Amino acid sequence: MSLLCLYLAAEADPSLDERAVDEAQIELDRLAGLLPYGLRTPRQWAAALTELLGGQLGFHGTPADYGRLSSSLLHEVLRRRRGLPILLSVVWLEVARRAGAPVYGLGLPGHFVVGFGDPEERVHVDPFAGGAALGAGPAGVAAEAGPLEPARTLDIVLRILNNIRAWAAARPEQSAVALWSLDLSLLLPSHPASLRYERARLLVNRGEFTAGAAELDAYAEVVAAVDADAASRLRAEALAARALLN
Repeated sequence: MSLLCLYLAAEADPSLDERAVDEAQIELDRLAGLLPYGLRTPRQWAAALTELLGGQLGFHGTPADYGRLSSSLLHEVLRRRRGLPILLSVVWLEVARRAGAPVYGLGLPGHFVVGFGDPEERVHVDPFAGGAALGAGPAGVAAEAGPLEPARTLDIVLRILNNIRAWAAARPEQSAVALWSLDLSLLLPSHPASLRYERARLLVNRGEFTAGAAELDAYAEVVAAVDADAASRLRAEALAARALLN
């Protein structure tokens, strides 16, 4: 998973070459080597990771981190020890796995945390809060309710890309970032079909009218099998996009 996150980050940061990717992986290995030996129970693992990463090394998040693209880039999170909940969770996960911990990621509505042991044991920590145990507040309530399904690696990657797109959507001058994040999302084997429409609209908004119109037409062909009216609207949008060339 760390390698996927680093390759993703390379799209945003051209300086992240093969050597820098290796250095980030080595740093994760180094952090894992700082954990004490003899950890056995999920609570011991959770406490040790929290003491090391959240305590000694100061990995955590702040509200200001939501306004930085670097908060979604793994190498920058390792350097700054700041980031969004899901990227901080990736650090927790990668360090814990390297040390042999039974660990998993857990996607909550609007938040992401880390669990240890069997999911039904519900030993959860919040890396954004420096590894604080869950159990109080909205995130804690959500994590304690109902069955738990550990997040899959590609689901984590898609969620990171969604965060990057949300960051770029609030900054029209960052449409290039929105475009590459969409392109990477579409390469994943499982992604919302609506991303194709989002990409088409983005191309049109960037002034790439011919490419955007072609994407709209292609998506209309997919949609036509289930919703003829929606397909007609998409074709009309494609026509309007081409008209902007005149």
